[in-house]
Amino acid sequence: MAKMWAGVTSGQTSKLADDFNSSLHFDWRMYRQDIQGSMAHAAMLADCDIITHMESQQIIAGLQSILEDLDSGKLTFDRPCEDIHMFVEEILTERIGEPGKKLHTARSRNDQVALDLRMYLRSEAGEIRQLTKAVIKALAGQAEAGQGYIVPGYTHLQRAQPILFGHHLLAYAMMLLRDDARIRDAMVRMNFSPIGSCALAGTTYPTDRRSEAAALGFDGICLNSIDGVSDRDFCLELMSVFSIEMMHLSRLAEELILWSSLEFRFVRIDDAFTTGSSIMPQKKNSDMAELVRGKTGRVYGDLMALLTALKGLPLAYNKDMQEDKEAIFDAVDTVKMCLQIMAPMLETMKPLPENMKKAAQQGFINATDLADYLTRKGVPFRTAYKLAGSIVADCMDKGLVLENYPLEEYLKHSDRFDGDVYDAVNLENCVSRRISEGGTGPASVASQLSYVKEQLKK
Repeated sequence: MAKMWAGVTSGQTSKLADDFNSSLHFDWRMYRQDIQGSMAHAAMLADCDIITHMESQQIIAGLQSILEDLDSGKLTFDRPCEDIHMFVEEILTERIGEPGKKLHTARSRNDQVALDLRMYLRSEAGEIRQLTKAVIKALAGQAEAGQGYIVPGYTHLQRAQPILFGHHLLAYAMMLLRDDARIRDAMVRMNFSPIGSCALAGTTYPTDRRSEAAALGFDGICLNSIDGVSDRDFCLELMSVFSIEMMHLSRLAEELILWSSLEFRFVRIDDAFTTGSSIMPQKKNSDMAELVRGKTGRVYGDLMALLTALKGLPLAYNKDMQEDKEAIFDAVDTVKMCLQIMAPMLETMKPLPENMKKAAQQGFINATDLADYLTRKGVPFRTAYKLAGSIVADCMDKGLVLENYPLEEYLKHSDRFDGDVYDAVNLENCVSRRISEGGTGPASVASQLSYVKEQLKK
């Protein structure tokens, strides 16, 4: 069958070429946006006296029937159409006849697909923002419940200083708040309509691009028609943001994997989000967290694929740009899946504070506080640092920790020690003395938690 675009060519292509060229098997998901955009276009054409109001009403009614049939499943995507635009237009023309052939006046598939994609991503980005907030809420809930739990803070994956468990979790909440802000910012730049740019040069018809854009919820129009059809920055920007967000989720997933291992035992992940082994009955694997970590590379790959596809393209539209959709669709789907699994996994996670505190004590993470104690007694910090290191080494040899190291042993290292050294190395005191804003002190963590909750309300 000859294609709608048959003109200087016969419109006859081989089955292989049709299959290779077709995008309907993935761009069908934009059918709602395609139909909504076409309805607005038909209304604008009538308002500008390019088609009659009767024709516009027939087109809109026909499009509405197609939308309803697709939503209900009465109509399926089983035609050999090149893309979603041709699919809708072909069925419309079958249903209403000649008026359907007028819908494509003053537009091209070049600006139509750019419009559909912006509208689709605007909707999906909004959903991802809500899913991101659900993960932030779960982190805040666990942080609030675990405000008093002391856990080792790490650098170089070595126990470093005592912190509150809530402080650690809120670090991820801050990351995700930035991700949400970046998505919001990207949506602002994306929300400009390309429709009316046509193939690349605009149109000879007296259209009203701004009214059509406003009807579709855009803040304005793309001011350069060549840019309007060739721009995919909005895809790249969203995919960049999604890559950063996946990196944050991957880091969190990595910690959940470590914390739930027998080597750490800081948390217990609910059985609903773990799996077992087919051969080892004792295993409880944190597979959901591992998949989040693994799928991060997939989103990175989507971004790199589109960057590579676009890097050498001359203006304006090129068929290479059809490759944008599978990459961005996959990135959207992957981010949504990971956020959807992460929120309930965090909500149902059970912290094990006794194990956290035991690890904190055995890690000598109060050694800095011991050095600070000597400094306050007048010992130069570098001297105090070496003395604290010697005491830690002796504790390790004797199987002790700083909290139960005998005072007479402390005095062997320095006569500046007194009974108040035990207050100095008490883990709760070590944490509560971190009074700097943003630090791990209880008041600071409470303030951070209030900030996160306030941001979630906005």
